[in-house]
This record gives sequence, C-alpha cells and structure tokens, in this order.
Amino acid sequence: MPPVDQPATPAKRNVLALVALITAAVGFIFACIPGALIVGWILLPIAFVLSIVSLFLKGSGKWMGIVGLVASVVGTIVGFVVFFAVVAGVAQEAFEDEFGNGDTVVSEPTDESGEDAAPAAEEGSDAAAEGTRENPYALGSTISSSDWTVVINSHTADGAAAVAEGNQFNEAAPAGSHYEIVNYTVTYTGTDSGLAPEVGVDVVTSAGNVINSYDAMVVLADNFMADELYNGASATGSQAFLVPDGETALIRVRPGMFADEVFVQP
Repeated sequence: MPPVDQPATPAKRNVLALVALITAAVGFIFACIPGALIVGWILLPIAFVLSIVSLFLKGSGKWMGIVGLVASVVGTIVGFVVFFAVVAGVAQEAFEDEFGNGDTVVSEPTDESGEDAAPAAEEGSDAAAEGTRENPYALGSTISSSDWTVVINSHTADGAAAVAEGNQFNEAAPAGSHYEIVNYTVTYTGTDSGLAPEVGVDVVTSAGNVINSYDAMVVLADNFMADELYNGASATGSQAFLVPDGETALIRVRPGMFADEVFVQP
C-alpha cells in the first residue's frame, strides 16, 4: 500500500523579528519628537539587538528583522540630528538672552523742523544699504542694540593739539600720518551690567585699512575708560586714531560685542 503524503507543516513565524520591527518603528517615532527623545534612545538599541538575533532564528518573516535593523539604525541617526538641533536652538536662545541677537537699529539726527538732518540717499536698485561704507549714517545718529546705545558726538580731523595736551608722554604723529579724534557716548540698556569697551569704535580709511585706538598709545584728557555701567548709565569720552595722510576715514561702530556694525560719516 503506497504511503500517504503527509500535509506540509507550515513554517513557524519568527515572532522575535515581528517584535523587533514593532520596537524599531515605535522607537523611530519617539526619536523624531524632541520631548520624547529618551524613549527613542531606549527602544532603538533594543530593536537593534532583537533584529540581529531574529536573523539567526528559524522561521518565516526574517524580512521583518531586516526592516527592524535598518529602522533602528536610521532612527538612531535621526534621533541624534533632532537632539543636536534642539541643543543648538537652546544654545542660540541663551546666547541671544545673554549677548543680544546682533540686530542694530539706527535713528539719524533731526533738525529743528523734525526732518532728518542728513540728506536722504538716492533711491533705486543700485543704492547701497544704509550704514555701509558706500552709504554711511550721519554724525550724531543713535546706534542701538539690545544692550547698548551709541552716539558719535564729534570728529576732529586734526587731533594734534588734543594729543599734545592729553599727556606729556604722548608722542607726535610720525611723518606721513596724523591723529584724528572721535568723541562718543555709550549708554547701557541691558538687564545686568556691561563694560563700556564692549562697544567697538574704530575707523576705516578710504584705502580699506582698519585703524584701532590701541594702534597708537595715546592718552587724551577725556580718554574713554573701561567703565562698568548698569541699566541707564552712560559714559562719554574720546579716542585718538593714527590715520595716514591723504586718506579719508569713516567711523565704524559696533554697539556691543556681537552686534552688527555700521558706518558713520565724520
């Protein structure tokens, strides 16, 4: 009597692969949520291990283990990207709270009629942006950031007399150069206190050279000092700049360490 064919036994399902796939999918979702990153970071490594183990077990559905393995790896990468994006956002917010956001606001002086004292720049597509070297603001403009307000009060093109009177040890300008004096006022508008030198004032010559006050060791009678100021307090002083003869200079102002700089026409 011929043997009776036995019905084929269905292959056993790889349950571990299914668990790994589900764990990886849930971990991937949590890894994309900034407030739930920690859950994703717990589930994804578990899914990774389960996926590898499931590939060595007998049974159908190993493709689920492969998908779970890929999802756990990709989910981990996504989790790190989200984490660093969150950290960068928090750091930027803290930085702006501490040092300001870098925005500089300028209001130009007005005459007695209430109109701008400086002539308006030509409009058009070719007109340079206000505050640049090509289109500087007028002397006396109020230059502000979140922490500081700066006003350039005056500019003296020939500062030899002021330098000579400032201190007996001041040296005369070397041949081919001259001193120019800039007087300005800074006002602290931040929440805590700030140091006046946080405001940057220097000159940029027509040749493109940047000249700082410390390039020449000069002490003036009203020399600008490193005052510490609280909200609402102001300090006024002058600085001397050694400028090459034959070059014109623009005053460059940065109202705070991380604020945007603008140019002022002497």
